[in-house]
Amino acid sequence: MTVTDGIAESANTPLETRPLGRTGADVSVVGLGTWQLGGDWGDVTEDDAAAVLDAALDAGVTLLDTADVYGDGRSEERIRKALAARGERPFVATKAGRRADLFVAETYTPENLRAWIDRSRRNLGVDTLDLVQLHCPPPAVYSDERVYETLDALVEEQAIAAYGVSVETVAEGLTALQHPGVQSIQVILNVFRRKPLEQLLPAAQRAEVGILARVPLASGLLSGKYSTDTTFAADDHRNFNRNGEAFDVGETFAGVPFEVGVAAAREVAEVAGPDVTTAAFALRWVIDQPGVTTVIPGARNVQQALGNVAAASLPSLTAGQLADLERVYDERIRAHVHDRW
Repeated sequence: MTVTDGIAESANTPLETRPLGRTGADVSVVGLGTWQLGGDWGDVTEDDAAAVLDAALDAGVTLLDTADVYGDGRSEERIRKALAARGERPFVATKAGRRADLFVAETYTPENLRAWIDRSRRNLGVDTLDLVQLHCPPPAVYSDERVYETLDALVEEQAIAAYGVSVETVAEGLTALQHPGVQSIQVILNVFRRKPLEQLLPAAQRAEVGILARVPLASGLLSGKYSTDTTFAADDHRNFNRNGEAFDVGETFAGVPFEVGVAAAREVAEVAGPDVTTAAFALRWVIDQPGVTTVIPGARNVQQALGNVAAASLPSLTAGQLADLERVYDERIRAHVHDRW
């Protein structure tokens, strides 16, 4: 099946859904990450953002992932406007915490958590947020009982329906799983970033905690469209955060040096073959991993949004393809993976 076939099929076939932890919600296996609709990926106009959201929702996406800091609330506000125009309500997961100092755990006070969450409720135009995820806070926050007590209280008050965490490391995810109120873990997972498969995903399955797989295309590397000559706009994190200057380097190209990733992505494209885009092939790999609830690639235009959804219609990867991808990882990527990931 080609990706073109997959786009046509996905337009007529409901997307597979999976339960998101113990939330009671079933969500599409391909969601939409909306960081790029807020900022840090170059300019995305209001019309382009609305078109991406409409295309994804029309194609069957039922989970949108955002954060209060994406464009200082712009992403959340654009989602509110798009949903108001449609009159429907998919599952919207947002994140809180990056409005604080990234390195100071003490800023995660009950007062700040409430203020951040109230702001997201206003931005999204809802009384109750579907899911709030701690947004990659300092490591100490994942063990702070006061934080979880505040989130539990917000659930009781129906300000949020559920909460989870977004993590940079496997260790952070395993710590969060010790707290029974955690319903989801968002973690970087892709062909170039495999560490969560070893412990985190099996542990989440045992705890009935959902997994949202982010950065599934390694910031576009796994689209297979980049060369070492590719440049990015000044306001694109793939330009200003390559070495972790602004935030964790793992969020940009999954922490893989750009030139290394470009070469490895060419080999992934060869494994995928001529009839499937490298991006859809890489997304299918993530969908196939046991324990994954949904994969949340971003999209800056309608074609990207539809290409992402088409990955759900592709057949699972063969044993030979999986072995070839593991070889690429071992030969090209493993030496560049930081131990903490």
